[in-house]
Amino acid sequence: MSRTTSPTAQDFVPFATAALDFHRALNIPAGPLVTTRAELDALHAHLIALHDVLDAHVTRTGQLIPAEGNQLRTARTRIWQAADHVHAAYHAAPRPDSCELPAPEMCQAGLPEGAPELTICQRHQRAVHLVRRRTTPADLHAPFTSLTRR
Repeated sequence: MSRTTSPTAQDFVPFATAALDFHRALNIPAGPLVTTRAELDALHAHLIALHDVLDAHVTRTGQLIPAEGNQLRTARTRIWQAADHVHAAYHAAPRPDSCELPAPEMCQAGLPEGAPELTICQRHQRAVHLVRRRTTPADLHAPFTSLTRR
């Protein structure tokens, strides 16, 4: 009888990290000076996926080991803040075809660039709902990360 183990997150996270390192090494040094909107969209997708992974860990770990759960909760909040800034950078970047900036109201519509190319606003709006349920405004605007040196 053979034993098979199911793959764990431990098996895949190093590949995701290596893929990001590989992407940076291949594309960033030779790329344009300004980050493209497509790159910002992809980075936002990555941050939201990381936020979702951390959220799953917070949900499970926080019940068993509160101190670890609190640290993971802080990390989840900071990843959300990074995703929010990348989303804002996307809207600060000019459109490639016209060099115009989309109006902020377009984001509320969900697809300022049109489907299916970039879905950053839809993804961001879905994530906002989770963040509002699991994070307080004080957490989102706290200047202190609660990290201490030992």
